[in-house]
Amino acid sequence: MNFSTVISATEFEALVNGTEPYHLLDVRTDTEREEFSLGGIHIPLEDLFSNLSQIEHLRDQEVIVICFTGFQSEAARAILAKKGFLKIRNLEGGLAAMLLE
Repeated sequence: MNFSTVISATEFEALVNGTEPYHLLDVRTDTEREEFSLGGIHIPLEDLFSNLSQIEHLRDQEVIVICFTGFQSEAARAILAKKGFLKIRNLEGGLAAMLLE
């Protein structure tokens, strides 16, 4: 199966409202997350390498990586893909894209 590396805000909303299992990884800073949170696992991008053990069990499960603009989450997605995570997707445009819809 060819797995997409991005998910649009519309697709993400459908996923959230659907029945398919997924996990959410928020890579924003603590301050950013305090302003608004969708829940999920919180590991700031700068702490990702030192905290990979917290998400190791998700290696073959669908994980949506989020940040505000999509840049940090894309960096995290690329890192996790190189570390062997198989179903990692970046929320394209980040939370900002969701707020615009």
